[in-house]
Amino acid sequence: MSPRPRWPRPGIEARPGLTDTARRIIRLNYGFQLLFNLLWWMPVFYAYQKAAGLSDAQIFGIQSIYYVAFCLLEIPTGLIADRIGTRNCLRAGAVVMTAANLAPVFSASYTGFLVHFLAIAVGRSLTSGAASAYLYDGLRAEKCDEHYLKAEGTARALGLAAKVVCWPLVGPLMSVAHAAPYVLSAASAAGSLVCAVALPRLATADGGTAKTAERTEGGRRGGAFLRDAGSALRCVASSRWLALVMVQGVAVFTLSRICQVNLFQPILLDHGIAEASHGGVLAAMTVAEAVASARPQWLSRRLTPVAWVSILSLALAGTLAAMTLGGPWTVVALLCLFAAATGFAYPVQRKLVNDAVPAHAPRATLLSVESIVDRAVCALVAVAAGAYLSAGHLDALLWHSALATAVLLGAFQLLVRSGVVRRDQGAAASGALPDGAGVPHTTADVADTDNGRARPDSPRSRGATGRG
Repeated sequence: MSPRPRWPRPGIEARPGLTDTARRIIRLNYGFQLLFNLLWWMPVFYAYQKAAGLSDAQIFGIQSIYYVAFCLLEIPTGLIADRIGTRNCLRAGAVVMTAANLAPVFSASYTGFLVHFLAIAVGRSLTSGAASAYLYDGLRAEKCDEHYLKAEGTARALGLAAKVVCWPLVGPLMSVAHAAPYVLSAASAAGSLVCAVALPRLATADGGTAKTAERTEGGRRGGAFLRDAGSALRCVASSRWLALVMVQGVAVFTLSRICQVNLFQPILLDHGIAEASHGGVLAAMTVAEAVASARPQWLSRRLTPVAWVSILSLALAGTLAAMTLGGPWTVVALLCLFAAATGFAYPVQRKLVNDAVPAHAPRATLLSVESIVDRAVCALVAVAAGAYLSAGHLDALLWHSALATAVLLGAFQLLVRSGVVRRDQGAAASGALPDGAGVPHTTADVADTDNGRARPDSPRSRGATGRG
């Protein structure tokens, strides 16, 4: 009898076949994602702004402006990434984020915090699509694209773990230096710049030469911004599957963002959980999300990634609704389950979108299109959430959010099963990730067809067993 196969341990050394360049890309991506997103001020920014004299209306007004700014910036910054190269865009984003975190240090006022959040919108929009596009294209160029899902999930898990370690230190550090959370955030962003500078140039997609391929790195030097924007929009319009995958991701992003940022404290306070315990609850949620992000192989291969994202989205909605029925300890447990479902869903959804992008399309711009859709919906939900909370209808908000999610996903599944997007069963059978990855290659779940014709980058047209 053959020995029982073992699941590989987490980390980039666990699975064979990585080239030295691929290992370097993955490691530097880990460092960049961890440091760029390590915002030390996150647990205290509300109290910090209150102490600076801002009213609730000013604080939430700045948040609304931030969401709108993010939406307006996503497409232009995605075009910039496809024009100057994703690596250069990551460097620019790190520079802007470093300056953004220093703004409140020099001006702890309404203007200073407004500039702070507007600059964060610029920095994050510069990297939101470029980081994923660089990692995906870099591993694909090294013929190591089967490691993308693991690398994406582990990077997120490491970033979350860093927050668990660092966030409890914010209070003691503030007692020593009041502006410490913002200074440390700026230092972390500066560290991410070092990682971005060290990122290697990307080789050609076929791996046949070591020469730099500007096209692979995302640089569309010869075209204009409007032409790139038109190309991205045509890709979305012509690929029903890409559009549907983006829409499916709206539920995951909106629910996780609204719950973990906007509704986290109101939910706890509504159940009598004191503010002194909020940090511990947030740490527990972050641990749950980190573990799930690093373990996509725990998801059964019997279901497709599309089905998993839908199921996890429904799980998010269900836990929100259940919070209206339980006591304090039940709510804490449900928040941890919510965080774990988010951790599983994010890397799978990210790979779904990346795999759905046609070959030679402006990947960073298309990822920015997805992001702008997510944040536009999030901005609308944030406005609605404020109205519900002002009226004292938190339970109604949670139930209505759950019902809206169920309706959205029901409509999505009807479209998928109605034949509007046809499935390629042969590709589905051959598109599984290697042992240990758990979730199969995502583009194999659906037909690589647009209007009944095989796309140039489909497995059938290339004679491959799965898309890179």
